[in-house]
Amino acid sequence: MRVGVFDSGAGGLTVAKSLLQTPFFDEIIYYGDTARVPYGTKDSNTIIRYGLEAIEFFNNFDIDVLITACNTVSAYALNDMRQKAKYPIYGVIEPGIWALSRAVEKKDANILIIGTRATINSKQYQNSLKELGYKNVTSIQTGMLVPIVEEGIFEGSVLNEMLSYYFKDIKTPDAIILGCTHFPLISEAISRYFNNKPILIHSGEAIVDYLKYHGFNQSCEKCNITIYASDNVEGLRKISKKWLDR
Repeated sequence: MRVGVFDSGAGGLTVAKSLLQTPFFDEIIYYGDTARVPYGTKDSNTIIRYGLEAIEFFNNFDIDVLITACNTVSAYALNDMRQKAKYPIYGVIEPGIWALSRAVEKKDANILIIGTRATINSKQYQNSLKELGYKNVTSIQTGMLVPIVEEGIFEGSVLNEMLSYYFKDIKTPDAIILGCTHFPLISEAISRYFNNKPILIHSGEAIVDYLKYHGFNQSCEKCNITIYASDNVEGLRKISKKWLDR
């Protein structure tokens, strides 16, 4: 089977890595829209248009499934994309909520959601957690972390200063939903900031468990990945080599 993985840039490589480690598929076609990253600052109509244009890109390949690794696209464009596509499409928000519910049983646990402005403003995570009975949910926009990751900065003073800017008034949570697929690339730094105490909900790990739950089996001996980008494909491939070791 061949799967497409779509993201606004490099962040979806975190999903691709999890898929490579649990090979449901023979091949991953990865497309990062690096020319227009970040999506989290765009309006909903623009995000939907970008999602539909991604369908046109993947129609050039004989894919069996598409994973929309971008949380912002998952929040705004998933239904429109499903209406246009001829193959199943999975987003990352529902798997993330599902993973959180399995990892955190206490409904009074302190949960922090971090994501782009558009993802946080969509309230998809917040409303879903409220429906499940979680009482103490905090959500903050941390969109400036996206360009930092796109620059290949995964540790160091620049990143630490930005984490301090965003988290200085945040009490150490019990769990953090990394509501942008860029954020697992800096998950170690985020965890260290909170003294390695919170449970981190990672979209890549969540989607793998979600696919398993929905009947996907680890049946392929090897999975290959091909990287495409709308701009600076070599830059994306450089991050891919560092993150995926291939």
